[in-house]
Amino acid sequence: MPTYAYACKDCGHAFDIVQSFSDSSLTSCPECQGTLRKKFNSVGVVFKGSGFYRTDSRDSKGSSVSPAPAAAPATPAAAPAASAPAAAAAS
Repeated sequence: MPTYAYACKDCGHAFDIVQSFSDSSLTSCPECQGTLRKKFNSVGVVFKGSGFYRTDSRDSKGSSVSPAPAAAPATPAAAPAASAPAAAAAS
């Protein structure tokens, strides 16, 4: 359950109280029965550094896909054999 900070507008009494999200805000000071105001503080959790955003996993070039590995060079014997059936089909 969250902790809320309150301050009295009349006497200046400040205190913290643990309340559920469904509880209504306090309106009267426990010291003088004056009007309370809820104090708002900065956010308690701040995500700093790398690793918190989707773009942090990308490389420095901006692309998240790594280049394909280089293909093995074709052997001279394999090249004519592969082109021979194509030439026969074209005639």
